[in-house]
Amino acid sequence: MQILIHMSTIALKTFVRSILQEQAKKEYTRVSLPFKKDELEPVKSAETLDYHYGTLYKAYVEKANAGEGGQFQVAGAFLHSIYFTQFKPPAGANKPSGPFLELVEKKYGDYDKFRDKVKEVAMAIQGSGWVYVDTKGAIKTIVNHEVKPDICLLIDWWEHAWALDYQADKESYLNNIYKIIDWEKINARLVTEE
Repeated sequence: MQILIHMSTIALKTFVRSILQEQAKKEYTRVSLPFKKDELEPVKSAETLDYHYGTLYKAYVEKANAGEGGQFQVAGAFLHSIYFTQFKPPAGANKPSGPFLELVEKKYGDYDKFRDKVKEVAMAIQGSGWVYVDTKGAIKTIVNHEVKPDICLLIDWWEHAWALDYQADKESYLNNIYKIIDWEKINARLVTEE
């Protein structure tokens, strides 16, 4: 198990390094989706993915490459690259296990208390932004866009991530997002460089 987590961590670190190197070279690319556009339904519709991934994320990458919009566009490309690679099609209860669950239980007592705390932080955001869990288990927010090297779990709290599917019901969006999280990828993000 440790070997698999370490191997996954190496792959994730390589992925994050490549994104950071792209920033230095000012060449940005949009990651490929690890699922088909309709495979996240009913949590995220193909229509939402067409708009969010196909239009908005693409625009962040294109504007960053064109040198337009400064760090906002660069960080938008960076965050969306992390965001879209952490999903998988919904199946079963889809609860975390392994290192992430251990971290959550140590820091928050149990998974339900963790989710309650994420909801408290997310629902306190006025307007748009991001909610993320860092590699130490802290729940943090990002106003607008900003590159953060310690992201473990990332939730897009901008209206375009949920409004087409959930209207004004952000809480349902948040409750459902856990159904499509690929916990193996989240576990891999927890192992840090020594």
